[in-house]
Amino acid sequence: MGSVSNQEFPGVCKTEEDEGPSTEEDSQSFHGVGVCKWFNVRMGFGFLSMTNREGVPLDEPVDVFVHQSKLHMEGFRSLKEGEAVEFTFKKSSKGLESQRVTGPGGIHCVGSERRPKGKKVQKRRSKGDRCYNCGGLDHHAKECNLPPQPKKCHFCQSIDHMVANCPIKAQQSSPSSQGKPASLKGDEEEHSHSAPPPETSD
Repeated sequence: MGSVSNQEFPGVCKTEEDEGPSTEEDSQSFHGVGVCKWFNVRMGFGFLSMTNREGVPLDEPVDVFVHQSKLHMEGFRSLKEGEAVEFTFKKSSKGLESQRVTGPGGIHCVGSERRPKGKKVQKRRSKGDRCYNCGGLDHHAKECNLPPQPKKCHFCQSIDHMVANCPIKAQQSSPSSQGKPASLKGDEEEHSHSAPPPETSD
């Protein structure tokens, strides 16, 4: 009785041969005791290390495949590495597969405290991009708490033009004004009263 490698269970999906008629060997069920060797919480499967079969201790542990659907527990089904288990299993064309897995004495499995990582919602670090609604740097429009705002220049806050046509931004980025300090904070009122640029049709 050699151990079963996880390569004999590619994808762990049912194939056509799995769904075919079962042989006598497949229908026979055995009882085993052991521990969880490893379990992938994201993929929902792993291997048990069987140390006792039908009440007889084994010289060497034998690997038995386990799928989360066979675990006796509530909520998110998984196993913790090293967790003690009892199980029924059968022989299949792929090796040994568990049919029902419980904790010692038939109690619920404990399970792993780990959970599969979903899509990570990463906080974007500002790289010059802003909220199109309010102009804030710490979020984007879909995360903005403000109701829809009138469109305005995110550089000088004027509603007369967009940032691409901002005369103040253009003036500050021109070579002649590079030595002059740019003081925008506190000058918003002054900028809003400055002479408006020529009107452009949106």
